Amino acid sequence: MGAAPARDTLDDVAAAPPRRRGGGRGRTVAVVVAVAAVAAAAAVYATGTFDDGAPQQTASALPPATAQIKRETLRDTREEDGTLGYGPTTTAASRQQGTVTWLPDSGQQVSRGESLYRIDARPVTLMYGTTPAYRRLAPGMEGRDVEQLERNLKALGYDGFTVDDEYTDGTADAVLDWQDDRNLPETGVVELGQVVFAPDKVRVETLETEVGQPTAPGQKVLTYTGTEKVVTVQLDSEDQRMAREGAKVTVTLPDGKDVKGEVTETATVIVPGDGQNAEPETKVESLIELSGAGKETRGLDQAAVDVTFTASQRKDVLTVPIAALVALREGGFGLQVVEGSATRYVAVETGLFTEGRVEVSGEGLSEGMTVGMPQ
Repeated sequence: MGAAPARDTLDDVAAAPPRRRGGGRGRTVAVVVAVAAVAAAAAVYATGTFDDGAPQQTASALPPATAQIKRETLRDTREEDGTLGYGPTTTAASRQQGTVTWLPDSGQQVSRGESLYRIDARPVTLMYGTTPAYRRLAPGMEGRDVEQLERNLKALGYDGFTVDDEYTDGTADAVLDWQDDRNLPETGVVELGQVVFAPDKVRVETLETEVGQPTAPGQKVLTYTGTEKVVTVQLDSEDQRMAREGAKVTVTLPDGKDVKGEVTETATVIVPGDGQNAEPETKVESLIELSGAGKETRGLDQAAVDVTFTASQRKDVLTVPIAALVALREGGFGLQVVEGSATRYVAVETGLFTEGRVEVSGEGLSEGMTVGMPQ
């Protein structure tokens, strides 16, 4: 006998003669499935009592169909539409006045220390970090952006300074060497617009200007994404429980293959409503990292996918088809157990409802027993 499940509350079902419950597949929560099944039930009367000395029904009262009690793991799942791609896009805007003299190709990857684009033949260099460049950096300045710059200089092979939040003379000397290598004016000061910070290497998504075009501070140059393929899903705000960080999911690719994934980021976003006067909607946007799906996703820069979330699961429990449940005259639910040419009713407690089956527990129930089913 399985562990006693949490009992569903169905107080709105009025007392009535035992009724077989109809059931169907769906992706609604358990209680909704249960109530819908009861509403569609066909009447079946249970005679006798539940103790061992109760008279049993004869073969003439055998149900028209039967099913077996199974022991399995039930999962409460929900399937949502997702998009396979490279994740959210970020816009790189110019911070300088000048002329665009070089741009990367769309789809090209750019790593730390490499040029993201060029203005007046001078490179705008990609470095790694989460704090955006927002000011010029010079000796005597302090802050997280200073430490971020120094960490990148160290990773690129420059030394003579301590990686901390202070821009010292040692930092300035390293910057001079870096500027010499990058064909930039050797000032020891990092001007705003010489560096773009991103969390990791990037993939150029779109070009927002052309070589030879003038540019000015604030003008879009290009957009970029991460380099790893991820799945983006938007859920209704009430379904946020499905997409908690670390949650395991299954992603179905366009060719029907399933790959495993994990929710790595979740954020609340506002999306425009459908229609001219529709109110904006609050959605939960989740990023899903795929596990070992390089071969399966090769050649798919962007594709529609299905994502299956698991809200809860019950391991190693007894289950029956939802339609096997009987609403008892005494209240609650039961099963019509078939034993040879006779039947008897057993009261049960119900747990998780999902995919046409329900978790049950009750006195004397065991895996492999036969229960009655409607025609």
